[in-house]
Amino acid sequence: MTGTSVATGGAEPVQVARYTVGPGSPLLWICGPCVIESRDHVLGVAQRLRQLADQFDLPLVFKASFDKANRTSGRSFRGVGLEAGLRALEAVRDATGLPVTTDVHEPRQAAAVAEVCEVLQIPAFLARQTDLLEACGRTGRVVNVKKGQFMAPWDMAAVMGKLADVGNRRVLLTERGTTFGYGWLVNDMRSIAWMHQCGAPVIFDATHSVQRPGALGDRSGGDRTFVPLLARAAVAAGCDGLFLETHPDPDHAPSDGPNMLPLDQLPEVIRVCLRLRDVILSAGVAV
Repeated sequence: MTGTSVATGGAEPVQVARYTVGPGSPLLWICGPCVIESRDHVLGVAQRLRQLADQFDLPLVFKASFDKANRTSGRSFRGVGLEAGLRALEAVRDATGLPVTTDVHEPRQAAAVAEVCEVLQIPAFLARQTDLLEACGRTGRVVNVKKGQFMAPWDMAAVMGKLADVGNRRVLLTERGTTFGYGWLVNDMRSIAWMHQCGAPVIFDATHSVQRPGALGDRSGGDRTFVPLLARAAVAAGCDGLFLETHPDPDHAPSDGPNMLPLDQLPEVIRVCLRLRDVILSAGVAV
């Protein structure tokens, strides 16, 4: 497969906890703050997301990272660490009933994360790390791999092959933009169709897609005003779910604040995207 032809369909549905994800199924929502700041903070955000999941009848997975291992500066806040982070995610899961996911950066973390999380997430910078993919794949959990900013969408077929080699076909692929020059990411919505041809449901990361890596000198910048626009475009292009980092006060968040959607703006994004999805499905458009 290359990018020289039109590609549609081909994705096999994946079961994520009690949700079915794939073309024709309800949009999956992966939402939460960028990083675990504290147990109480993630519980507060998760409880609001539980309310929104009930209000809009959403299949929703809560996401927050216990470690941000690829911060621009070594002095930046990275998180609360593996043990405390997993206990916080476990509290979220138990208190809200939401499935949870977090980033896995090293093979040795995979088994511990799989004990708590229904989905293991591979960061975009690590999408080609064979040992990490195999370790996550062997847990049997769903593995969500973010496409590297440096990769073509059809290159993700090889990523899926590495996971299939260890017996795991429960894979989601996430589009999060492609490096353009220095300090910019751009989105080619054809990536959604091309990654469907790899055989997996495709999630669109609307918040990291507006990131400007290293733009603030010792940390990344971004422009969250474009998050709703890109989310709408991705739904129209046929994505199977949306990844949206959200925070009650992103301007004071310790990580990725410029990219995160304010929590009070999330309901309107949900409402519009669900209406778009309904229009597309009722029109008989293949997604």
